[in-house]
Amino acid sequence: MKKRLKRISIPIILLLVMLTGCTSIGGLDINKALIGNLSQKSSESKQTLSLEVVPGTGNLTIEQKKVIELINSLSINIDSAKVKDTSAVSIKGSVGYQGKKLPIQFSMDETGLVVQVEGAKKPIYISTDTSDLGIPDMKQYNEKVQELTIQAMGLVMKHIPNPSKIAVKQSQEKINGESVNLTNLHVELSGDELLGLIKPFLTNLSKDEQGLKEIIGVIYDVTSSLYESEFEVEGGFSLLNSKEVEVAAIFGVVQQGLTELLANYDTQVASLLDETPELATVLGKDTLLKVDLYFDSAQNIRKQVMDLQIAIPQSEELPIQAIKIHSESESWNINGNVVLDKIDTSAGVLDVTDGEITPGQILRNFEPSSEVYKLLKNELNVTQKYFVIDTQSDYYGVITKNNTSFVPLRYLSEQLDAEVKWVKGSNQIVIIDDITGVNITITVGSKEAKVGDNTVTLAQPAFIHKDGTTYIPLRFIAESLGAQVHSDSDGWITIERQ
Repeated sequence: MKKRLKRISIPIILLLVMLTGCTSIGGLDINKALIGNLSQKSSESKQTLSLEVVPGTGNLTIEQKKVIELINSLSINIDSAKVKDTSAVSIKGSVGYQGKKLPIQFSMDETGLVVQVEGAKKPIYISTDTSDLGIPDMKQYNEKVQELTIQAMGLVMKHIPNPSKIAVKQSQEKINGESVNLTNLHVELSGDELLGLIKPFLTNLSKDEQGLKEIIGVIYDVTSSLYESEFEVEGGFSLLNSKEVEVAAIFGVVQQGLTELLANYDTQVASLLDETPELATVLGKDTLLKVDLYFDSAQNIRKQVMDLQIAIPQSEELPIQAIKIHSESESWNINGNVVLDKIDTSAGVLDVTDGEITPGQILRNFEPSSEVYKLLKNELNVTQKYFVIDTQSDYYGVITKNNTSFVPLRYLSEQLDAEVKWVKGSNQIVIIDDITGVNITITVGSKEAKVGDNTVTLAQPAFIHKDGTTYIPLRFIAESLGAQVHSDSDGWITIERQ
């Protein structure tokens, strides 16, 4: 997560596929400039991102039109993105949809991510501590991983041929309100041209023994350091006898694999495209990437503009012909002193990594009048539940007494995310509605119950079965928790909550 958040602008790795092989055009050392930007420590930036789905030529259903209209209304506006280092980031911006604007703010440090959304009573907290999951802490390997990334990208850039459309010119642009003289690099690449670049790239790569061994060596160093740290290996770590032997062995396998791949490359590609014509569409002339990068005198990327169109094979299930993505960004204060925007957590947070968070807990954290609440409840249907009870099941089957259907209390409550509590020293049970937070209080053996402040009379009282399971009238508990009960002639009972 941290690595992804570090670069708020267009991932440079996407450009490496396009710009490899370009050494110097118009006085701009492209390889050096792109590799240098991978090493940036801190920066400030802003960015916009929008999507467009282009409908196909066939008739769309009403639901399909609604989905496309929703996607086309989406936009992301980052007004301020601040990167202090690899583990400290803050973002202020908004998400636009259907003519509405939802302000949102992120703040991340070494311990976790805090998200503040308009209408939330408490910020949402996501811990980035992975120790409980058995995932090693990678912070101490950041430098090695960055070295590996830079070296790998350098190797890739060295061997892919130039794209056919590439140009450099001088330009004056506004960056954070300041007029700056920049060098504009313009590149275009279609899907079919990208496909044509792969074979010469693999051919060149297979001949670079030194480059391959260097990158394998860096991978070996990262792997051995990680292994030693996690398993406390004494006397160092080696997969074989030494790093030199290990690197040589892996290089042999890689080189043999490349040689075998290239021997039948054209036949395999032709067969793949013939068997999967959808891939031929995606990697065809109608898939097009256009990028403008603007470099300052220190070869820092200060502005980026990207237009990506991905051609989609049309079908009844996916009646669209293309997806378009447009992005623009500006950067400043590169490798300078960056002060992050903090989110106030003094009133507490909603920790979504602390146990299982229910739909009700999430909803109750937002004001009912807020756009997020309406989106979660009405559009995303986070409260929706649907399950079927087999009346003959030994575990959650239905017991009928005095013409009343009973179900295990805890089973049905858990299916609807309700919390169940026994009142100590009594026969009373409290069921807490996950969505409303209302308490439903019943007493074993009594027909009288309470739903919130209202007293109700049950058709039959709850009882404890001989196996120790507490049973409660099915329709009462389901409807009290906002669900509807439906039964059919085959003995199946459907519980549904919208």
